Amino acid sequence: MPHEKHRSSSPTKLTVEIVTVSTSRYASKQKDARVSDESGDVASREIGKLGYTLAKRTLVSDEPEMIRTEITDFLSGKDDVLLLLGGTGVSKRDVTIETARPFFEKELDGFGELLRMTSLKRVGAAAMLTRATAGVAGGKLILCLPGSPDAAATALKGFGKEFPHILFVSRS
Repeated sequence: MPHEKHRSSSPTKLTVEIVTVSTSRYASKQKDARVSDESGDVASREIGKLGYTLAKRTLVSDEPEMIRTEITDFLSGKDDVLLLLGGTGVSKRDVTIETARPFFEKELDGFGELLRMTSLKRVGAAAMLTRATAGVAGGKLILCLPGSPDAAATALKGFGKEFPHILFVSRS
């Protein structure tokens, strides 16, 4: 089936969960509930522009157990897409990729490649520092995005329209 036919058969209403993974923001939020999450704000706006529904938004620390809990809850729920914002770099605390990958039934290597290619044009060689990736599990899409607001916007503006197509194929 050509990709155009897939797109026409794809779901039209998607629900999205956003989880920001940041030890510093999480610690600050525990002390002051007014602490902002700019990456989550940007992702929320972009999700709305795409016509998708934001079902849940939360903030966790760079702790595998906290990330694992969010993924497990997502996979057992009814929402379609999980955005994990942050923890995709090369620091010792960046564990989002290692935590999410075991849940993937299929990894979408091309997602990270395209994001790095797009980012190269915007930020230069520093684009190589992200290990961003995506995968599908149980007919749902999980994306591991860098934690910067610009990276979240770049990914969602550039590739968000493909989410229904990815979900259709993964559910076939």
